[in-house]
Amino acid sequence: MCGRFTLTRPVDEITRHFGTEAVQGASGQARYNIAPTQNIYAVRGNGRRTLSELRWGLIPGWSRDGKMKSLLINARAETLTEKPAFRECVATRRCLIPADGFYEWTHAPGGGKKQPWHIGLQDSSLFAFAGLWDRWQGIESCTIITTRANEAVAKLHDRMPVIVPSAGYDAWLEAAVREALALLQAYPAEEMRMYPVSGLVSGTKNDEPACREPLRVSQAPPPLRF
Repeated sequence: MCGRFTLTRPVDEITRHFGTEAVQGASGQARYNIAPTQNIYAVRGNGRRTLSELRWGLIPGWSRDGKMKSLLINARAETLTEKPAFRECVATRRCLIPADGFYEWTHAPGGGKKQPWHIGLQDSSLFAFAGLWDRWQGIESCTIITTRANEAVAKLHDRMPVIVPSAGYDAWLEAAVREALALLQAYPAEEMRMYPVSGLVSGTKNDEPACREPLRVSQAPPPLRF
């Protein structure tokens, strides 16, 4: 799954990477611990790419009261065309969600508190999650699509967010459903890196560089072997 992520790049780098204009009024503040229900950036396409701020946690447009039994922060790639909450979105309302890393937790050796890890690309570059969006009574919201984890992330969790290769941006935003769905694969493990971080990230109010900093060797758990 994906319950927290990071986006620390300035707005001008984001707009250059995705070929969009800046969001009006956007602060461009670096974010080290983005959590559900917060506003996040999303790139949408309809002949041209636009960058918007959407609420993380999708509210289907047909919802009666804007509430769901569980917050729709993630959508499983395997069942998008089957679930009422996502079926129309995958046909007409796809988006890219800018990020430069995400977090996952695993149990520490011997039990006890879970150990958080920060996961990103080997070169620490900007990338995009595959997402869906919808509009309910003027509120625009989105969800991050997940798939079966690659061999690296599987050491922490059996699911991971779908990372869309930059060459696939146009296809995810604009292509027919069948072509777009073909992009929903686990990103290659050999192109990713991950390292343990402090428990600071477990608190949703904590949003500072220390959330993403690697643990000192003396504090870190044993390395994971792939």
